[in-house]
Amino acid sequence: MSFYSHFIRKYPLSILCLLLIFTLSFMPFFPETPFDDVQFVDKWTHLVMYGGTSSVIWWEYIRSHIRLDFRRLLLFAVVGMIILGGLIELLQAYCTTTRSGEWFDFMADSIGVLIGSAVGVLLALCYHRL
Repeated sequence: MSFYSHFIRKYPLSILCLLLIFTLSFMPFFPETPFDDVQFVDKWTHLVMYGGTSSVIWWEYIRSHIRLDFRRLLLFAVVGMIILGGLIELLQAYCTTTRSGEWFDFMADSIGVLIGSAVGVLLALCYHRL
């Protein structure tokens, strides 16, 4: 079994969430929704997307490993996700004409990752009895 098929088999939801983030981040337009009048709806969306993805990464890692490597989890589920949020904001600012990169979006991404990782730590404590 190749590395890629092994990775896809272990982390299917994480990959799906990351693809969803990329797709939504570079869509040229968004349809109107009933939530458009909610204050800071865009920031809440960033927080939920990145927090949800971070917790899914934690969950799939916990589910598929007997021994947890917290350095690896912190590297990918926290630092990697925060870097991804920053890179996407930079790509939106400098490589698209229909989207703009914003510091507050990056901040919402980062806060979401930290909240998602807190959920991940709680899951690790519950399921691995650390």
